[in-house]
Amino acid sequence: MYAFDYKKVASLEDAQKVFESADDGTFMAGGMTLIPTLKQRLASPTDVIDLDGIDELRGINVDSHSVTIGAMTCHADVAASSDVKKAIPALAHLASLIGDPQVRNRGTIGGSIANNDPAADYPGALVGLGATVHTTKKTVSADDFFTGMFETALEENELVTKVSFPIPEKAAYQKFPNPASRYAVVGAFVAKTSDGIRVAITGAGPTVFRVPEMEKELTGSFTVDAISDIAVPTHELNSDLHATAEYRAHLIGVMAKRAVADCG
Repeated sequence: MYAFDYKKVASLEDAQKVFESADDGTFMAGGMTLIPTLKQRLASPTDVIDLDGIDELRGINVDSHSVTIGAMTCHADVAASSDVKKAIPALAHLASLIGDPQVRNRGTIGGSIANNDPAADYPGALVGLGATVHTTKKTVSADDFFTGMFETALEENELVTKVSFPIPEKAAYQKFPNPASRYAVVGAFVAKTSDGIRVAITGAGPTVFRVPEMEKELTGSFTVDAISDIAVPTHELNSDLHATAEYRAHLIGVMAKRAVADCG
């Protein structure tokens, strides 16, 4: 680990001031990705700005139309929230599947989506539910937020403040987890929303993506049989030591059908 200055801030204003004064600063939410990266000397920031002390970024608010989660809310709190379980059970279920108890009690929704690991779970929920990401500079739809592998629509010195999820008619999430990391080899989030059917896939490609063919067939008939014969092309899917592109394509169909079945 290279030497750096550690700064813990208590407000968004302080965080941005410290970042602007640093030669090469970086923000830290839960640290689930940043700390291992620092330990392996894959990054050498001059300043690490810890957001853990910003209370305004924590909390869950549920009304008749949406579930809004503060960026520094940890996965365990989302998984355990009775309000989330009642409004969007699939979202609480997804949070309960992330990593292990240590990760769920330190990792945050804001940190997860800002990092945009291709195998992370939350991007599937955001795109699957048509969520809106609120930042210190703008609001952006989930469809436009995730732009590529480890890339998002965030600009320099821009922080996620909260995420708003419209409450769907029904939704479900199913994933095939890596047995060691619990990251998604493939995860499928299926939702019937006021704007139509959404099918979001995480883990399979460089970033989360939708499957329009499945959405079209499910709009006509929301049944497992409706998507049984849909094959996702393999040329843009990930292929690594965990799974080939062909295997991931197969898993997309399996996980999507399981999610549809779970929707009831």
